[in-house]
Order: sequence, then C-alpha cells, then structure tokens
Amino acid sequence: MEYARVLAIAEELHRHAPDAAKRFEISGNSIIMTVSIPRRCGYTAFMLRRQLDRQLSEGWVAHNWGGVEDVALGILRRPAVIVLPEAAMGGPGGIDPRDLALAADIVPPLGQVHDRQKMYDSAAMGIPLYVLVNPRNGTTAVMSGPRGTDSEGQRCYLTRHDYVFGDKVSVGPWTVDTSEFRTHPPPDAASPNPNPRYFP
Repeated sequence: MEYARVLAIAEELHRHAPDAAKRFEISGNSIIMTVSIPRRCGYTAFMLRRQLDRQLSEGWVAHNWGGVEDVALGILRRPAVIVLPEAAMGGPGGIDPRDLALAADIVPPLGQVHDRQKMYDSAAMGIPLYVLVNPRNGTTAVMSGPRGTDSEGQRCYLTRHDYVFGDKVSVGPWTVDTSEFRTHPPPDAASPNPNPRYFP
C-alpha cells in the first residue's frame, strides 16, 4: 500500500481513537497507535534533551517527540529525543531523517516492551546515532553506523556499546551523564520506592 494511503488511514483512526491514544507511528504498512507519554519516560527524555542542548553548537537543537518521516521507506517515527539543525524544524510535514544527527528512545515502564522495530527503522532511515535508554534495567545503549544487516536481513547498526546508569557515556561528539537518569520501580513494587534512584 502506498505510504500516503497508510498515512491517511492512520490520521482517520487517530481522529476516532480514545483520548488516551495521543499519537501514531507508521512502519511499512503497520500503523502503531501509542498512548500518552508516561511521566517517567517524559522526564528521562527531558533530562537527556537538556544535557544535549548544553553541548550543541549554535544552530543545532535537541527536540522531544518530533515526527521523523521517510516517505520512500513508509516510516513515521516519533523518537523521544532528536538532534538536528534548527533550520530543519520549520518545514512542512515530518522531519527529514537525513537532517538528524541523533535519535533516542526511552523504554516504557512496567507492562510495556520496547519496539525493536524502532531501532531497525532508525538504521534504515540512516540516522547516524541511535540511543536507547532503558530505565527498566538501568542501562543505556549507543548505536552507530546504520549500514549493517542482521541475521534476518533487517537493516541495523554496525556498532553497539552498552552502559549502566551512573556511567558517563560518549555519544558522538557529546557526553551524556546517565547518573541523572532514574530507574522504574521493580515489578513487585506495591508502593512508591523510597530509593531516590527510582521514580515515585
């Protein structure tokens, strides 16, 4: 199916979706309806964006939840954080992935699983750096070189480096201090955990 048709269907579904379904994404012919951003994910995305903003050269910005669209591949994704030239923010439609220096996603809290297809789609769109922050287990992965192919023929990143919360992480020309991130409460937490490294 042509991307324009899939997008039209997604927009129509979104108009009739419950209030909780705030956004949609597209991967090939698949439409992914997503609920409102969990507060925990939003906070982590904000902390990452703020760190990157402090290090960016003039004319570059870090932005939360921007729609990144590759019409030729039939992909529309909304990473938690993107880094791109400020001039690329004002165009019509989605943001061109060729303008991005980085995309990052945050693994959602309890009961939800990160969509690995997001990483594959980021590589397919040629985004140079992909960061995956996982507050469920306190890790951060930095991927680069979007020219690889995995055993199933999926486009993927050539290199991956894994870190734990507390590490200072090199992400291209930037450094991310993951000690600012907080883990999600453990699965059996019946009440807010008093440990300040957990979210309330």
